[in-house]
Amino acid sequence: MTGLQTLLPFLRWFPMSRGTLRADMISGITVALVLVPQSMAYAQLAGLPVVYGLYASFIPVIIASMWGSSSQLHTGPVAMLSLMSAAALIPFATPGSPGFIELSVMLALIVGILRLALGLFKLGAIVNLLSSPVIVGFTNAAALIIGLSQFSKIIGVPFPRSDVYLADLWRVIEQIGSTHWPTLIFAIIAYLLIVGAKRISPLVPGVLLAVVVTTAISAIIDFERTTVIQLDQIENPKKVDMLTRFALSTEQIKTLTGQISEKNREASQIRDAEGLDAVAHLAEIEASVQLLQYELDTLKGQNNALRIALHSIRLEGGAAPGEAPRFYRSGERPAELEGDGRIWRYAGISNNQVTLSSGGAVVGEIPDGLPSFSIPVMQWDLLLALMPAAIVMALIGFMEATSISKAIATTTGERIDTSKELVGQGLANIVGSFFSSYTVSGSFSRSAVAAKTGAKTGLFAIVSALAVVLVLLFFTPYLYDLPQSVLAVIVMMAVFGLIRIAPLVHAWKADRSGAVIGIITFIATLAMAPAIANGILLGIVLTVLVCLIKSMRPRAEIVSRMPDGTLAGVNTHHLEPLSETVVPVRFDGSLTFSTVAYFEDIVLEAIADYPKAKVILVIGSSINEIDASGEEKVREVARQLNEAGVEIAFSGLKHQVISVMERTRLVDDIGRERFFPNKESALRSLLQRYDEPSPTAV
Repeated sequence: MTGLQTLLPFLRWFPMSRGTLRADMISGITVALVLVPQSMAYAQLAGLPVVYGLYASFIPVIIASMWGSSSQLHTGPVAMLSLMSAAALIPFATPGSPGFIELSVMLALIVGILRLALGLFKLGAIVNLLSSPVIVGFTNAAALIIGLSQFSKIIGVPFPRSDVYLADLWRVIEQIGSTHWPTLIFAIIAYLLIVGAKRISPLVPGVLLAVVVTTAISAIIDFERTTVIQLDQIENPKKVDMLTRFALSTEQIKTLTGQISEKNREASQIRDAEGLDAVAHLAEIEASVQLLQYELDTLKGQNNALRIALHSIRLEGGAAPGEAPRFYRSGERPAELEGDGRIWRYAGISNNQVTLSSGGAVVGEIPDGLPSFSIPVMQWDLLLALMPAAIVMALIGFMEATSISKAIATTTGERIDTSKELVGQGLANIVGSFFSSYTVSGSFSRSAVAAKTGAKTGLFAIVSALAVVLVLLFFTPYLYDLPQSVLAVIVMMAVFGLIRIAPLVHAWKADRSGAVIGIITFIATLAMAPAIANGILLGIVLTVLVCLIKSMRPRAEIVSRMPDGTLAGVNTHHLEPLSETVVPVRFDGSLTFSTVAYFEDIVLEAIADYPKAKVILVIGSSINEIDASGEEKVREVARQLNEAGVEIAFSGLKHQVISVMERTRLVDDIGRERFFPNKESALRSLLQRYDEPSPTAV
């Protein structure tokens, strides 16, 4: 049975009692009340239509619960990976476009394969490359980026997307004067409902309550209020010109994006070819891509400026009896034309048809029905470009899932197998990608709800997924009027709760270098946004470099007696030397290729500081390893000291170190009498042999 459970981990759920089944049913329904609105909000964060959040809350949830290690972990769309997915794909496709959706599904497949490979080869320890300060710095920056990216939806203004997030955010702030107040009011109502429900009871589904109430109000007052007109119905020449240029630049952006993608595919086909012609052709293609990319970036900048300018213009409609309405800039409508009093704003343009809105943005039509099986489209030319982001997403998602699982396990007593969790998360993304799911991971908020409501097995997650099925089949029409600002509030409240300052303050007290790296990671992630994966990659590189530097210069110091008789550093504690002729040196690192040069420096510095020295005692109880380079360097140092009339001795060396020295006859070459079992016997023997101790030595 144990072997079968290894292959099919969900068998551990059985047999189920009536109480277990009841607890999982209640927990699953409760989690579903949070899952449905969250998944739609996170899909928009990922640059996808809201229905793809529901798709990601169906098959992946079931697979992860059945093949994962934790019984209370809930898998599905999460804020962090949603933002990272969008940031990774925006340079290659327009958010919401068919190409963008294909890349999102492809990225989920890549992340799933990476996680599955890590799990099968039991490489979960690789997450240790992410130090705590780096994780905190990255999470804080990402939470700010995610939350503030929703600000434009809360005040009802465009959010221009470019390669510089902070510049985009500033353009949103500049539009505060154009705030759509009804949109902001809906956001405030949603916030008050969520906070109020939480204060009444943690089990009250405040998010669902906010969605139901605001959607009902939106439907009653016809919050969206849109109309479609012909371009020639607008009497403002400046507005018409701006709309024409905006439509043209939008089409040109789509064309240029397609041309760049095609050029990249062509380059990938000839990159492995040999010969001067292939090299010349590749250089020509790459130069062409650079020119096209420059043109694309310029067009995007112009397009963003036009979009903001269009949104700031207000129009009034007016019509003569029996004629189609004409639209004028607010305040310029002729008095003889009858109007309805509404103020209209630009909402979209297609084929000379302009969509105007006098209300706010809503979710709109959501396709009903379940996702069908389809093989993900692989764009091989973008595989290498997406790989860095995929690796970071695989690690971040795994770290998020395992940390949640372990936190819950402290209260349930369940044993968490990180490798199995990686397999479950990997399979969830792989299988999900065949059913139009984007990248998923473990959710802290939904897992916490599951634990609080008494979930006993992974069956609760399957129940929540079945609830999503019911929504997709029967309830999507009722979500049409859900205000976009409400989804933005849900995202903001979820991610701002991830911001933590205390861990960085604590890290500053415990490890200054680690805290500095965490702060650098935070700043770099903000500065490099939307490509936030680069921020944490920088943090990892800095962590590894600092670790290498520290390992190359382990703690080493000449020691002497403290008043209580223990040995401590002479310089650190301002102690008098133990002896002028017997110099004890504590070396707290292994004797390997990376540290032997430092070992030699420390010994030679001791000789320079104590010219009367007759023996250098290396206190080696912390030396855990010696390699060929270390053995050779010890032999060389011993020879140099011998030529200078100074001996070298060792105390407290561990078995694995002594055994190497025995095999290479280094012990015999130095002299067995110079190897001591511990530092006290070594000091006693050497001081008696070479010197009378100074008055402070006793």
